[in-house]
Amino acid sequence: MKLEITCTRAEANHKQLLNCMEKLHKMEGSFQKLTKLLSIAGNDVRLKILYLLEEEGELCPCDLADILKMSVPAVSQHIRKIKDAGIITSRRDGQTLYYSLNRDETEIFNSIFKSIELIRKTA
Repeated sequence: MKLEITCTRAEANHKQLLNCMEKLHKMEGSFQKLTKLLSIAGNDVRLKILYLLEEEGELCPCDLADILKMSVPAVSQHIRKIKDAGIITSRRDGQTLYYSLNRDETEIFNSIFKSIELIRKTA
C-alpha cells in the first residue's frame, strides 16, 4: 500500500497512519452495515416502529398506524424501507402480515433502545 502523506506537522507517524488505514479497510463491511442500519433508524417514524417491534415482538401495519396516529399506507412505506434493508421480517396469518425484528441484523439497536429509556428517565 502506497501512502501519500498530506499532514503538515513536522513528523507524521507513518506506522500509525498505515495501521489506521488497515483497520478501516478490514472493517469496511461493518461500517457499511452500521451505516445502513443507522440510516434507517435516523428517521423518527422508523425508529419508533423499530422500538415498538422490539417492545412488542411483532405488530401488523394497522396496529402501528393506530399507535403512531398515521395512515396504514404511510406506515407501510416506512415498513417497506425497513424490510428492504433486511432489518425486519414478516409472517402471514390469513390476510394479515405481522412484522418483527430480524435478530441477526438488529443487535446494535439494543444499545439505542436502552439509550432512549435512559433519556426518558432522566428527562
